[in-house]
Amino acid sequence: MKTTIALIALTCTLFVGCKNESADKEKIAQDNIKSYSKTWDLVINEGKVDVLDTAYAADIVLHTNPEIKGIAKSKAYYANFVTGFSNRQFIVKDMFAQGDKLTKYWEFKGTHTGDFMGIPATGKTIDVEGCTIARMVNGKIVEERDFMDNMDFLKQLGLMK
Repeated sequence: MKTTIALIALTCTLFVGCKNESADKEKIAQDNIKSYSKTWDLVINEGKVDVLDTAYAADIVLHTNPEIKGIAKSKAYYANFVTGFSNRQFIVKDMFAQGDKLTKYWEFKGTHTGDFMGIPATGKTIDVEGCTIARMVNGKIVEERDFMDNMDFLKQLGLMK
């Protein structure tokens, strides 16, 4: 009888512990979505690139080609979007998270009126969609990897046919 009671108690404890752990992970995921969404609205739509000083972890890695490491270089990368495009609209179409990982499906629109990564202004309007996979630890963005159709982007800028 004592063994049965002990097994029931252990099962209940494990079940409650698993349920609490699952709820904790879901809360972290939802907090990350909220923080991440706000960050990119401020950075791209409002042009407040300095927000990345507190949103990024010190050892942030942007998995681009070539890879970008550190806050200063990452801020410089995204500053190109702010200075290169006027009438910017960064629209998050969908976002979901699981634990420390996020996936964001987005659309970026704007008019190329300034220098963008060495490309002089073309005056062309662009509208591209992409996806970002990110990882956050303790509320800070530690990794990002963006995917978009670069050829379509360059065509819209009038740089390719």
